[in-house]
Amino acid sequence: MGRRERKKAATRKALADAALRLFIEHGYDAVTLHDVAEAADVSTTTLLKYFPSKEALVFDEEADQEAAIVSAVRDRTPGTTIPQALHAHVRRVRIRHADSDTGYGDFFDLVVSTPALSDYAHRMWMRRQDALAHAIADDTGAPSDDLRSAALARFALEASAFARGAADAEQALDAAFDLLENGWSATGL
Repeated sequence: MGRRERKKAATRKALADAALRLFIEHGYDAVTLHDVAEAADVSTTTLLKYFPSKEALVFDEEADQEAAIVSAVRDRTPGTTIPQALHAHVRRVRIRHADSDTGYGDFFDLVVSTPALSDYAHRMWMRRQDALAHAIADDTGAPSDDLRSAALARFALEASAFARGAADAEQALDAAFDLLENGWSATGL
């Protein structure tokens, strides 16, 4: 990475870090784009070159997350089914508990307590559906427009929202992926 790219990455990180700090300290709705730009020592115009919206400031790793979920399918260990690999990935990424060392707890609390961020997070997460469906289809040798691959991608991604709304998120996630892995007839109901 050259100097220019390093400077851009540093500016992007400074903006995202300043935004998260301000949002956690003062609340998402109380902080303006101008506040974030000022805290990062850039203009609001510069901020908007890096982040197209206020919500985007909170979610700085979207491309990395898409690559990770596609990798969960493509790079799974032999003998691991696609639903098993997706279950493990979603559990790791979406149902984390507060970890004081990483600050994820503060981030998670901010997102779930702010409707605009919760909605944005869900839309962002679901934007991975097409890439995931193509990875599943490619891995299984199905056509790229395979409806079963698309359905599995959709339901695997939606499982995290289902789990987050449950009293026991991990149990809900396990139930959703058990159903994806084994189908309704395996439940005996």
